[in-house]
Amino acid sequence: MTISAIPLTGMPFPKSEYERRQQKVLEAVARANLDALLVTAHGHLQYLTGYNGRGAYFAPFPLILVPGRTPTLVIREYELGAVRAESCVAEIVTYTEQNDFPKVCADVLRRYGLQNKSVGFELGCWNLAPADVSRVHTQLPDMKIADATRLVALVAAVKTELELEAMRAAMVLTDVAVRTFQNSLREGVTEAEVSAKIDLDVRKAGGVLQAPVTTLLFGERTKLSHGSPMDHPIRNDEPAFMELGGLKQGYSAGLVRCAVLGRHPETESLHALSVEALEAVIAAIKPGATAGEVDAAGRKVIERSQRPKVLNHRVGYQTGINWTERGNLSLEPDATDVLQAGMTLHMPIILCGEGGYLLGTSEHVLVTESGVEILSDTPHTLYRA
Repeated sequence: MTISAIPLTGMPFPKSEYERRQQKVLEAVARANLDALLVTAHGHLQYLTGYNGRGAYFAPFPLILVPGRTPTLVIREYELGAVRAESCVAEIVTYTEQNDFPKVCADVLRRYGLQNKSVGFELGCWNLAPADVSRVHTQLPDMKIADATRLVALVAAVKTELELEAMRAAMVLTDVAVRTFQNSLREGVTEAEVSAKIDLDVRKAGGVLQAPVTTLLFGERTKLSHGSPMDHPIRNDEPAFMELGGLKQGYSAGLVRCAVLGRHPETESLHALSVEALEAVIAAIKPGATAGEVDAAGRKVIERSQRPKVLNHRVGYQTGINWTERGNLSLEPDATDVLQAGMTLHMPIILCGEGGYLLGTSEHVLVTESGVEILSDTPHTLYRA
């Protein structure tokens, strides 16, 4: 199929950037003593090819990387036009329906001489069902399947200048959204109305959000995790919570910000503790620190507060393409991943109070040679409307 130029399509970055990324991943493949890698996570596909992977709903669209071979995508035939227009990969093999995938994928692996070799699969990521793995393995019973969940993630964790430009541009949009959120708070305004105003202002600034406003909640509804905005008004002496991120060239930059219309003691108490923990986490971030050490810095603040149960999740995670990707670097207890300059991290310190309120703050940072660069221009203090 020949695809002529289509308006508003194409890769976000030059082809050379994707080739550099693929080479870095192949170097990691060699270090892992693997003979090949199947990439199936949507964020990782976008990172390595430019294609956003949205067509891979019914079955995987693996990118097959083999040292010395041309990168190959195995996709549904229906998606061929979009993949050709939006990815840097020239070698594309198609299948028709979900049941055709295992045989077609196995035929490509066999053609590359991998039928009795060690091949990495992203077993801990989304978009790869156990049935897909077992059916491919049935076709190639002598092939050794290795868990390569972390391989692309750890390569993608260290950003290039092109990526950092996109992240900074995304954060400019996030800051626009935060200011709109803060300036829109008045008694009687609804979550949906503020959400619509945020979306409008971000578009006026020349961008979009990662999705419609991810989380925006008022009053008692701040007790919901990841709740979507509804026609619910804020009243005096109630809290407001938002978590959202601008999007640029596939890269998102999320932030958590809270506000109070009037006074709300539980919000004020939780938020003050959240700020203290966040600042301890930021102070612990530097090249050479482990993810677990950074998590411990924030957790110590919580433990000293005599309210240890208010923190019931990790203190942060690796960012980049997509909001986050399952299998990426995580700032959690005892994690051994070592931080490097060039990594970007989001630390949402969201605490759960005795009344069930979920409130806190966050920062999005770039790890530098000397510590961190905070990407946002909006303070992480509690906003009082």
